[in-house]
Amino acid sequence: MMRVYVGIDLGSTTTKAIVLDDDGHVIGRGITNSRSNYDVAAKVVREEAFVRTRFTLLRNAAPSEDLDSLERQFRMLQYVEQLDALRDTMLRIAELPRYRAIAHDLKWRVDDISSRMRDEAHIHFARGATRKSDFFRDLAGAAYMHLAEKMAEPKGITFDVLCGVYDSAILTVENLSFEGSFERLIGKALECCGAATALATAANAARTIHLAETQTVGTGYGRQRLPFPKEQIRSEILCHGLGASAMFPGTRTVLDIGGQDTKAIQVDGNGIVTSFQMNDRCAAGCGRYLGYIADEMNLGLHELGPLAQESTCRVKINSTCTVFAGAELRERLALGQSREDILSGLHRAIILRAMSLLARSGGVSDEFTFTGGVAKNPAAVAALRELVDENYGERTLNISADSIYTGALGAALFARRDAERRVAA
Repeated sequence: MMRVYVGIDLGSTTTKAIVLDDDGHVIGRGITNSRSNYDVAAKVVREEAFVRTRFTLLRNAAPSEDLDSLERQFRMLQYVEQLDALRDTMLRIAELPRYRAIAHDLKWRVDDISSRMRDEAHIHFARGATRKSDFFRDLAGAAYMHLAEKMAEPKGITFDVLCGVYDSAILTVENLSFEGSFERLIGKALECCGAATALATAANAARTIHLAETQTVGTGYGRQRLPFPKEQIRSEILCHGLGASAMFPGTRTVLDIGGQDTKAIQVDGNGIVTSFQMNDRCAAGCGRYLGYIADEMNLGLHELGPLAQESTCRVKINSTCTVFAGAELRERLALGQSREDILSGLHRAIILRAMSLLARSGGVSDEFTFTGGVAKNPAAVAALRELVDENYGERTLNISADSIYTGALGAALFARRDAERRVAA
């Protein structure tokens, strides 16, 4: 048996989980799309974090060059399992009354697309392969739409009909929990990659060890919907402050720009929050706003930052209100201003809003840590560095590659502390 402590951060766009061991080391993490069913999102992300925990235990017990191949094979089997669930769901949808007139032909095309997706699954998990996203919805969606375009007809089974079936099915499949996937699939993965005996023995040990979830704490935008008792819920402010301090012990100021809100936090040397400011009235200047802009420009969210960095003449944006963003964007484009220049101005406008929160919370101290999904956006980071330097002078700016997990890390640390206090009492 191994005692573990779990933190879950239920955000408006993604849900994250962290697993700590008895020594407070991160041994597992997971991330998934947030869903309308928060119970399912928490369950799915917990399962993914536990899968990664078992791979950590396996890696520690039997470091091997074959381990990378084993994990890729395992991930492919997970993907294929979800593809099979997607296929079955789409076939059931194709039998609904609204498709009665075309059901036979529709089912044949859905089945053919699904078979081709299954046949091509290995491409995504080959050595050296790069995936734009690890989320099943994104990976499967791109493959499905590509094949649907080829198989659609101007009359009969149109592209819109095929897309409608997929859109209905993916909502159902996303709400399925493939619990126990490591225990169920690791044996088959070992067979497929022909792993050495030592690795197989270690994998079996990782599969059978009992991970005792000693304490779990939840946080995030949707924390009140988490299936935990009230005493196992902590505010985002507290968790981001503690998590940032754990990542970078010198942290005194934290800026978190998430999907739905922005938080400016001041902490002491122990990661305890001393003051904060938060824009909790709307999603202006947050991840949701950037997502809306990406949709308006028909771009992927990950493309906005690099494109903005190609700007040669930044445009001044008057509003970061999501309601008016589309109108101003179309007006700027109609005036002949480039997407690059508009996006550069948008990123600066977003960070200007954040700077206002930082000022009201107590300013920017040295060291300063930037967390949340927007911390991965290079244009946002560049604008933040520029504005901090203009207003406060040189500061140490910390950004972790795992910044999106900061809140979940703080929650896991609270879980471990709660368990220690219980033992001490």
